Amino acid sequence: MPIHPTAIIDPSSEIDATASIGPYTIIGPRVVVGPETELMGHVFIDKDTTIGKACRIFPFVSLGADPQDMKYAGERSTLVLGDRITVRESTTIHRGTKGGGGITTVGDDALIMATVHVAHDCHLGKAVILSSYAVLAGHVTVQDHAIISGSSAVHQFVRLGQYSFVGGMTGATKDVPPYMIVAGVRDKDIVVTPNIIGLKRSGFSDESLKAIVGAHKLIHNHKPLLEVLAEAEAAFPDSQEVKIITAFYRDAQRAVYR
Repeated sequence: MPIHPTAIIDPSSEIDATASIGPYTIIGPRVVVGPETELMGHVFIDKDTTIGKACRIFPFVSLGADPQDMKYAGERSTLVLGDRITVRESTTIHRGTKGGGGITTVGDDALIMATVHVAHDCHLGKAVILSSYAVLAGHVTVQDHAIISGSSAVHQFVRLGQYSFVGGMTGATKDVPPYMIVAGVRDKDIVVTPNIIGLKRSGFSDESLKAIVGAHKLIHNHKPLLEVLAEAEAAFPDSQEVKIITAFYRDAQRAVYR
């Protein structure tokens, strides 16, 4: 597939022969573009960025630029995108920093809609969806199949559990548990509830949904956290989903929505 004659590509970069590079695209040093990937045009890739197979990068996307972290001192860092990722118009995704391990990652099959910002040292799992105008601060972890709705902002170091859902215009300042919906402008307005519709669409069984809802009812009360986690595990000893939920709370380094 063609490389447009107006594209500017640093000689140290590696472009697969089956990739397509559109007009006025700029690719800096040490960039790798995988097979069947399409950069549609007016795409800017700064440096030290790897893009996997069969990705679609829409116009005016910026990938691999220096992180917006005042501690960043020019050290080498990277951005790695997996396979079959779609990045829509005017999105920005930055490289990592030394303090965050030096790498930002986006997992396979992600859909990142227009005008999203993914800051330094973020790690996005497989098949995540970030809707338009969503903003992730540095060091955010988004686990597999999580969805962040439009115009939402996620605080630095927050984790979003697998199959979680952040409602539109939500300001998420705490960890979001797996399988849960979190929605509300700020903490005092936040509502937490099981993501029933999303989980049904993803093929979760009625038994799994019953366990998730039951664990939610036990955990989201005013008892001490370790006590309710033990109660949930005792009530649903065979549920893998409940094990994932309770492990998420136990592994927390900051507050988790209850």
